Amino acid sequence: MRLLHTSDWHLGRMLYKKKRDDEFDAFLRWLLQFIQNQKIDALLVAGDVFDTTTPGNQVQEMYYEFLAKVRLTGCRHVVIIGGNHDSPTLLNAPKDLMKYLNITVIGSKTDHPEDEVAELKSTNGQTEAIVCAVPFLRDRDVRMVEEGEQASDKERKLIDGVKAHYQEVLNIANQVRGENTHIPIIGMGHLFTSNAQTSEGDGVRELYVGTLAHIDGGIFATGFDYMALGHLHLAQKAGGSETVRYPGSPLPMGFGEAGQKKQVIVVEFQGNTPVITEHEIPVFRELLRIIGTREEITQKIMELKTAGYQAWLEVEFTDNTLSAEINSLLDEITNRSGLEVIRSTSKMVIERALGRMTETDSLETLAHAVVFERCLQSYNIPETEWEILGNTYREAIAELENTDFNA
Repeated sequence: MRLLHTSDWHLGRMLYKKKRDDEFDAFLRWLLQFIQNQKIDALLVAGDVFDTTTPGNQVQEMYYEFLAKVRLTGCRHVVIIGGNHDSPTLLNAPKDLMKYLNITVIGSKTDHPEDEVAELKSTNGQTEAIVCAVPFLRDRDVRMVEEGEQASDKERKLIDGVKAHYQEVLNIANQVRGENTHIPIIGMGHLFTSNAQTSEGDGVRELYVGTLAHIDGGIFATGFDYMALGHLHLAQKAGGSETVRYPGSPLPMGFGEAGQKKQVIVVEFQGNTPVITEHEIPVFRELLRIIGTREEITQKIMELKTAGYQAWLEVEFTDNTLSAEINSLLDEITNRSGLEVIRSTSKMVIERALGRMTETDSLETLAHAVVFERCLQSYNIPETEWEILGNTYREAIAELENTDFNA
């Protein structure tokens, strides 16, 4: 039994208003070929298939076309769970039709936990693996709100509720397996584990607003022969366990991930013993961040241009180059090349506007909201206007990053 674990596709995501559909299409075409070449029996997608709850028609078409072609590769099963970016209603809408294609979709917590247990069977009807397909669990799914509860009570209830749900589904899987202990039990989940790693600009949101309800990844190492997690965009092990994994996102979600090696994970079972291998995903478009003075940036871009690079660039000037000069300069030096600057900033200009930087401050360490507040102070904006300007600013940032402002 060979499983392919992937997650966090974020189909439809844009980068500073630039569409990335060609990159997503290239990834899905590569994934189909990979599934066929590796003779994958089951594909596991651990949440955040789409980047928003309202993906466009073209993005949905890309998704359904991929699923229709999976069977042509020889892959016999697909299991998809919903993530915090996904619309459960959208994912679940065609689930009854999907069953006829051996595609199991669990968009949200079900009314009956047994519905989150999927048996993967061979062509002769023998159970080869059991998957506990637990989607992203929302606050309302796992705890009851009580009057007068403290923040610590809320966090404890969230963690206990998530653990209890996984245990309930695992118990059902064990009942299904019975005495056939050679059959592997695979868990799936979309959540944030304790001490996990994130990166700047990756778009990862806290799953539970107002709480630090992170789950100890070590709990999944007991009971599950392999745990296929999603939500974090950096590939990593959870809780120090070899068998509890995040594959990470297939594309860099922002310039903070530029240069990272992206991967999918193949898990081959001999009985219920997993052999895990990581496979690198090709780069479908380079993202490059260039920081320096006017001269340094010009030199670096000219080198890339001469070398024939095709890339999107984020550029930050560290000298006193005026904002008015930046666009014309960048247009001139990237002309007739495969390079496109999609974001540029002047660190010196911003810091002068802030006017209140301390020795321990830097733009990298200050939150967006803090920077904006200091700008309001520097320009002597009346405090009575801060709230409405702050709300407008946050909406603008959310729109630029193509995120859900209310999530």
